Amino acid sequence: MQKIKFYCVTNKKIDFLNPKILNEESFRLCWVGKDEAPKNYLTCDTGDNIYYKEKLYSELTFHYWYWKNLLHLEDKNQWIGFCQKRRFWVNTHEVSGINKLNLNEYLIKSAENDWENFDAILCSPISVHSPKKIKMLKRGWKNILKDPSILYDKKKQNLSLHFDMHHGYNNLNKAIDKLDKKNKEDFKIFVKEKNIFNPHIMFIAKPAIINRWFEDLFNWLNKCEGEFNLEKLGGYDTGRLFAYLSERYLSYWFKKYCKCKEKNWAQLDNF
Repeated sequence: MQKIKFYCVTNKKIDFLNPKILNEESFRLCWVGKDEAPKNYLTCDTGDNIYYKEKLYSELTFHYWYWKNLLHLEDKNQWIGFCQKRRFWVNTHEVSGINKLNLNEYLIKSAENDWENFDAILCSPISVHSPKKIKMLKRGWKNILKDPSILYDKKKQNLSLHFDMHHGYNNLNKAIDKLDKKNKEDFKIFVKEKNIFNPHIMFIAKPAIINRWFEDLFNWLNKCEGEFNLEKLGGYDTGRLFAYLSERYLSYWFKKYCKCKEKNWAQLDNF
């Protein structure tokens, strides 16, 4: 089985991964943020980069650098994966007991035999359906004023509503309007019909697919920048707006253009 080449993006030093997998270069630690990078971490402030946009783009700052500076050097048949400082791909269905001390026992390190039947691997999805009514009234009141049936019609408690509630009313719609024609209408339908998505901008794919994804993604995000007052974006809701947009777009894009399989992931709450 082919080993996956993982790029783990972090703004904190990681000291719990097995040194063996780091020495074998199964996992490459990749630094974002304003602090000085630890020794031997890949950084994204050289070459063609958007390092100055890290506040808004978060881990996408590294993704862009990788796309522009490293991707063309990869073997075309190599499986390449992305993960984060607290979120890792795991080979178990039960993730509640995974922590820093036992994570290495569960890490996915190699491609499975049936992966050759797929173009990409995505994180198991999370659901946004049936939010508490008090939360909808507090954070989604603009949506409810426009359509009161949202309170009891679960079909309308979708990705679009969730994004409006948590990342700024109408911001998703404004961003979607910047998409090219072939994706604009389909993505609008997607966020209206779906109440689950594959989170964390994590995926595993081969270089040709990765290149197509990043090209479409960053072209779109570049257009989105002109739609928002970047100086007013901040805090949890909109501080990482471009990462939140990408997270929803990833679920749509990969499922439209690729044959996908989903695999489990674990979040380290103690890191």
